[in-house]
Amino acid sequence: MLFGQSVFQSVLTRLNQEDAAKAEADPQAFRVSGLNTSFVVETATGSPASAAGAYFDVQADSAPSEPAATEVADAPAPVPEPPEEPVIPAHLLRLTEAEIAEDLAIGPEDSAETLAEKRRRFAKDNHPDTIAAAFRDNATLRMMTANLLIDRAIKDLYWRSS
Repeated sequence: MLFGQSVFQSVLTRLNQEDAAKAEADPQAFRVSGLNTSFVVETATGSPASAAGAYFDVQADSAPSEPAATEVADAPAPVPEPPEEPVIPAHLLRLTEAEIAEDLAIGPEDSAETLAEKRRRFAKDNHPDTIAAAFRDNATLRMMTANLLIDRAIKDLYWRSS
């Protein structure tokens, strides 16, 4: 510590003193150096306007002068209909291992490539991210079971070829 202050505190004190000296010498010292432009645009009347306002003013100048035909005075807002309850697809009700194996149609003639293609095709129709939230549990169960069956088939394929 220097004179009862930490090194950090003494550096801060020195920087504050230098800033005060600069402010006395130059009244414009409050500006951030390097930032020589403002974010406010002067308009023809002299009052400041935002850049967004200037942009929309330019857009209004270049817009066609015909009135908008879509505006209707005092038209009631349409009442949104309640969303329909989603209907569960029939394939998401097939949850047993035997039913999913039947859907995959894995056979002894399948190669690693055909099994990968079957996995992709099955995921396209059953992946939980593509299913309505109410049915994601069924889709997750179907995907887990299908992946298990395909992984078993790939393992069996590997052991048969060894």
